[in-house]
Amino acid sequence: MDIKKRIKELQDELINLRRDFHQYPELGFEEFRTNKVVREYLAGCGLEVETVAKTGVVALLRGGLPGSTVMLRADMDGLPVREENDVPYKSLNEGKMHACGHDGHMAMLLVAAKILSEMSRDIAGNIKFVFQPNEEDAGARIMIDEGVMENPKVEAVFGIHLWTPLKSGQVGIAGGAVMAAHENFQLKIKGKGGHSGTPQTAIDPILAAAGVIQAVQVIQTREIDVLKPTLIIFGKIQGGTAPNIIPASVEIEGSIRYLYDGNDDSEEQPKRRLERVIQRTCEAYRADYELKFIPSNPPLINDETLADMVKKVGEQVVGRDRIVPYVCMPGEDFAEFQREAPGVFYFVGVGDREKETEYPHHHPRFNIDEDMLSLGVEMHVRTALDYLAKVK
Repeated sequence: MDIKKRIKELQDELINLRRDFHQYPELGFEEFRTNKVVREYLAGCGLEVETVAKTGVVALLRGGLPGSTVMLRADMDGLPVREENDVPYKSLNEGKMHACGHDGHMAMLLVAAKILSEMSRDIAGNIKFVFQPNEEDAGARIMIDEGVMENPKVEAVFGIHLWTPLKSGQVGIAGGAVMAAHENFQLKIKGKGGHSGTPQTAIDPILAAAGVIQAVQVIQTREIDVLKPTLIIFGKIQGGTAPNIIPASVEIEGSIRYLYDGNDDSEEQPKRRLERVIQRTCEAYRADYELKFIPSNPPLINDETLADMVKKVGEQVVGRDRIVPYVCMPGEDFAEFQREAPGVFYFVGVGDREKETEYPHHHPRFNIDEDMLSLGVEMHVRTALDYLAKVK
């Protein structure tokens, strides 16, 4: 099969799929319409299809020849964002939007599944097409617990993220750690309420919260090696009911990200350092605290050998000059799949200022350069074929 020619023949179908998903975004574990569209398309390709993890979809292609099993993954969920783009395919679900490219991810993988199914007789091995729900809040582990990596056992995993920080046509690939571990935290600072006219009778948790936020910066800038990136960001502060009342407590939420193994036994110990600063700062302000960590995903670490393989595929698809090393600090729970099997997660650039697709992910004006969807399809197809050909 002439893969490029077949992708070109399916170009309109590819874009129409993406736009349909874009118009009907659904939040994590609410992707019921999306599930139906994906299942019906994959069944039409003659694949074995099942629902996993409530709204996720897994389809299996059994090749005509014996071999290994490779997994290709796309994510399904939208975000609670009100879209501000003025486009014909604007979100019809108020307050929800595909502001992270997952609509494009699904469209690319569906068309790749169709093309690969047309080649199944000559494929040595199996291909699992995994459509994951709730990526924004750690849905991968649930799919794993429900057996997505088994029957047949997956031996390598690959995923693509459409990425506006990269120029259209670039492909970002690197071995090693390429996306950060991510944990959210919830902090409650407990003081003693009182009248703002007699602050000496109260213990002000707002003042303690300000002290904590300032003091925590020392961890990132003075305690951990700058070559081991660490981010501690406060995203939400809530407390108080009136300007003349000192509240009894303040609630703070934030995130911590790092590009290394940040467990309690590691040299960096970011979570232990965070709690140490919180504890001693609260003591200085005579306040108490409660701290809870909410794990999202570990660091995403690409297999070096497979990353080299994907680079060679990329050179074939876009040329060597468009392959760039790329590392960033957002989290991605594809990392959970990589704990079960070696794999590579990489980026296809869709940023084009003239097409107004340069806005960052999760922005209400986020959009993608649709001309790059075919590039992602070709990367999926050739990566799966190359891997299976090498390990058969």
